[in-house]
Amino acid sequence: MRMVKEILGRSVVAEAFCFEVSRRCYTHQNNKKHKISMFPSFSCSSILLPIVKRRTTTTVDNLNSSNKSLHDGGGVTLTISASVTIKNSKEFMAMMLHYFDSFSHNTTGDRGIVMQLVSTQIDPTTMEGKLSKRAVLDWTRELLFNGGGDSERSTHKVDFEIDSNFGFPGAITVTNKYNKEIFLETISIEGGFVEFSCNSWVQPEKVHPDKRIFFTNKACLPCDTAEGVKELRKEELRQKRGDGNGMRKVMSDRVYDYDVYNDLGNPDKGIQHVRPILGTKQYPNPRRCRTGRPPVITDEKYESCVNAFMETYVPRDEVFEGVRKEALDVERVKGVTRNLIPFIRTHITKCGVFKELSEIKNIYKRRHQVDAMNHTNEENGTLSIDVNKLFQDSLEEYFKFSTPHIISGNGCCIRDEELGRQALAGVNPLSIKRVQTFPPMSDLDPSMYGPQESALKEEHIISHLDGMSVQQAIEEKKLFILDYHDAYMPFLKGINAQEDRKAYATRTILYLTRVGTLKPIAIELSLPEGEHQQQQSKQVLTPPLDATSYWLWQLAKAHVCSNDAGVHQLVHHWLRTHACMEPFIIAAHRQMSVTHPIFKLLKPHMKCTLQINALAREALINGGGIIESDFSSGRYSTEIVSAAYKDWWRFDMEALPADLIRRGLAEPDRTQPHGIKLTIEDYPYANDGLLIWFALERMVRTYVNYYYHNGLMVRSDTELQGWYNEVINVGHGDHAHATWWPTLATPRDLISVLTTLIWIASVQHSAVNFGQYPLGGYVPMRPPLVKKLLPKEGDPEYKEFLEDPEGFLCSSLPDMFQTTKFLAVLNILSQHPEDEEYIGQRRDLSDWIGDPKIIEAFYDFSIELKRIEKEIEKRNKDQNLRNRCGAGIPPYELLIASSGPGVTCRGVPNSIST
Repeated sequence: MRMVKEILGRSVVAEAFCFEVSRRCYTHQNNKKHKISMFPSFSCSSILLPIVKRRTTTTVDNLNSSNKSLHDGGGVTLTISASVTIKNSKEFMAMMLHYFDSFSHNTTGDRGIVMQLVSTQIDPTTMEGKLSKRAVLDWTRELLFNGGGDSERSTHKVDFEIDSNFGFPGAITVTNKYNKEIFLETISIEGGFVEFSCNSWVQPEKVHPDKRIFFTNKACLPCDTAEGVKELRKEELRQKRGDGNGMRKVMSDRVYDYDVYNDLGNPDKGIQHVRPILGTKQYPNPRRCRTGRPPVITDEKYESCVNAFMETYVPRDEVFEGVRKEALDVERVKGVTRNLIPFIRTHITKCGVFKELSEIKNIYKRRHQVDAMNHTNEENGTLSIDVNKLFQDSLEEYFKFSTPHIISGNGCCIRDEELGRQALAGVNPLSIKRVQTFPPMSDLDPSMYGPQESALKEEHIISHLDGMSVQQAIEEKKLFILDYHDAYMPFLKGINAQEDRKAYATRTILYLTRVGTLKPIAIELSLPEGEHQQQQSKQVLTPPLDATSYWLWQLAKAHVCSNDAGVHQLVHHWLRTHACMEPFIIAAHRQMSVTHPIFKLLKPHMKCTLQINALAREALINGGGIIESDFSSGRYSTEIVSAAYKDWWRFDMEALPADLIRRGLAEPDRTQPHGIKLTIEDYPYANDGLLIWFALERMVRTYVNYYYHNGLMVRSDTELQGWYNEVINVGHGDHAHATWWPTLATPRDLISVLTTLIWIASVQHSAVNFGQYPLGGYVPMRPPLVKKLLPKEGDPEYKEFLEDPEGFLCSSLPDMFQTTKFLAVLNILSQHPEDEEYIGQRRDLSDWIGDPKIIEAFYDFSIELKRIEKEIEKRNKDQNLRNRCGAGIPPYELLIASSGPGVTCRGVPNSIST
C-alpha cells in the first residue's frame, strides 16, 4: 500500500511521463493513457527519457521541448539527479570517521562510490549500451542523513550527466573505491521515475575489481531484454557462477557453486571422526553450496572443518544481519547459561540422571506461578516486596525453560490418544500412513535384514476394531501406521553398539475411532537377527491389562516417539526442506537473472536458507554435532538421511495433494471443493494446509500466466530451462536419471513446480519446525534418544524394572545435561526473529509497479491468508474436532500465517531461515 500511495501522489507527472514496458505488454494494451487507479497501469510508448533535465532547470512545463531534443539527437548534455540510500554498518561508519579526520591531509580524491548509468539503447560506435558519465559519491564531501538523523541508513544526492539521445536507463554499474564494503539499498532516479532496488553488499574494488551491476526493478524475460543491457545480464550471472576454483572469501564473495557434503567429519582427529561423504554413488544426497576450504591433512577428499579462525562461507548477501543475527546470538548465550547447572550436575557431581518424572518437570518454569513475592498489607494497604524471594525466583526462572504446550493435559508419560493426535497435529504430521495391506511388509533385502514379514498378526488387533475384521477395517479406512522399520533397521547394529544408545525399528498400528481420533492398538519392536540373543528379533506389544504391561507399554511408546523424533528431524525437516531446497536456490542465482520474473517471485522464499544450512552443517548434522549427540541415530544420522533420499524422496511427491494421496491420507474426488477427499476428516495439518496450498496455487497461476502465454514461451526461456536442468543434473545429480522428475514444458508445469517450491520453503517447513519446542519440548513424551531396551524376564534389569518402573523409564531417557542441551536447541529453532517476513507479505512491490495484475494477485493472496487465519481460529474452537480442541488439547496454529517474535507455535515465514 505504501507503493500505491506513492503512485497516487504523482498524478500530475504521471500524465506527462510514460514508462517503458516490454513488447509483450505493448501487444496486449491499447496505446492510450489510463487514469491513475489503485492498481495503475501505464501506457506504452516509444523509449523516452522524460526524467532528464538540462544542467539549468527542466520542469514539467518544458517537457515537450526536452522530449523533442531527445528525438532530434541534438547532442545536448543533460543532468539527472539520483538519491542513493546506503545502510550504515558499524565498520563502515568507523571508516568514514577516519576519512573525516584525515580529509585535510588528503586531497587526492581517489575514493568514493563510482556509478555509471547504462541505457537500454545500443551505442552504434561501441555496439554496447550507451553510458552516462561517471558519477562519484564521496561521504567526505556530502553526508545528508535522511529522516532526521537516522543512523541506520543515509541518503545522498548524485548527479549523472547524459547525452540527450541517451534513452532510458536499464542498468547501473557501481564501483566501491573505499576500503570497506557498503550495503547499497536503493538508487532512485529523479524522485522515483526509475528505481534500482539493490539491497546488496558492494565490496571494495581492491577485493573484487569487477563492477557491480544492478538493473531497474522491472521484471523482464530474457527474450524481452533491451539490447543495451543484454550483455550485462549475462555478465552478472557470470560473476555469480564463479569459476569453480579456489577458496571462497568469507564475508566478501558472492559466488554460488556446488559441492558434495565432504565437510561433516574430520579424519585428522582419528577414524572415529570420519563420516561418509554425501553426494556420491554410495551415499546419494543433494548438493550444498561450495566453500572451497582446503582439504584435511590425512585425506584430500574431505574438506577441512570450520574453526575459531575460519568461518563458514555463504555468499555475502545470504549472511544473517541485524536483528536476526542479534536474536540468534542472544538465544545462544541463553542456551549456554541454562546448561551450566545441568552440566555440573551431570559431569562433575555425577547426579544428572533423573530418578522420577517429576524431576524432569522441575526444568521448566511454573505455568501458574502464584505471586508470593508481591503482596498487599491488608492493615495499611501498602505493597510489601520480599527482595530475597524476588531475586531467588527471578534467578531460578531465568535458568529454567518455558513450559511447552505438549505438557498441557498430559501426565508424566504420553497418553495413547496423544500419541495418535500428534501424528495428525504434532510437529511431525508427515509420517502417518493408511494401512493398505496387513500385516505390513518391509522393502529391505531379506538376505541382509531378515524376513520381510511383520510379526504383527490379526490376533494382536482384532479386539480393538469395534467388531470388524481386519480386512473390513482396512476397507473402511480405519487402520493407520507409523512405520519406521525400514528407516532404522539397516543401521540398528551400529546404533545399538554406541554408548548409552538403544533403539528398535518400530511399527505402530493405530485405529481411527468413531470420534475421529487415532488410538495405538499394537506396537512392533524389531531388532536385527542375531543381536541381543536374550531378546526376540521381533516382539509385539498391545495396550496394557495390568501394572507390568502398563509400564512396558510406556517404554514401547517411548521407543516409538524416539524413532519419530529422529525421522522427523533427519528426513522431514532437514532433508525434505533444508537440504533439498538448497540446489534450487543455488541454481536460481546461477542461471536466472535478478530481473527474471521467476527469480523475483522466488526471491523472498530463498532468503537466508544457505546461511542456516551452513550453520547446520557446522553444528547440527556434522560429526559430533547436536543430532549425533542428542538423537538415537548418533553417528549414523547422515546415513539415514542418504538412504531416505535414495529410496524415498521424489520431487513430484512433495506437493501437498500428491503427498497425501501417496500416504493414503487422501484420494481424488471431484465432488470435493479442491478435488481431493481426506481419509481422516479431522487432520489439522492437511485441513489447514490444503487451504493454503490452493490459495498459493491460484496466486502462482495468475503470475505465471501473466508472463507465459503458451508452452513455447516456457520451453524457449533459456534462463528458466537452464535453472531447472541444472537443478536436476547437478544440484540433485544423484537423481539425474530418475523418470519421476516433472517436465517443464508448459505454463501448467511451471505452476506446479513453483507452487511446490514455495510450499516447501514456507508452509511445510513451518509445519515441521516452529512447533519443535512447544510440541516436542518434553522429553518423557518425545525423547530424542532411549538408553535401554525393554527388560525381559531373566534379564538383570528386570528386577530393577519391577521394583521401580518409573525410575527405570527415567534412566532410559536422556540425562539432565542432554535434556537441557536438547531443549536449548529446540528453543532456538522454534524462534521467530522480530524482522521475520511471513507468507503473503512482500515488503517491496516496486518490481511490478507497471503490472497491476501482479500486484492485485499478491494482494488477493494476502487477503485470502487472513481469511484462512480466521477459519483456522474457528476450527480450533470447534469441539467436534477433537484433534485440535478439547480439555488439555493445544490448538493447531502452526499454519496460521502471522506471528509475533519468539516461540509462538504459529507463523509461516516466507523462507527456511531457522
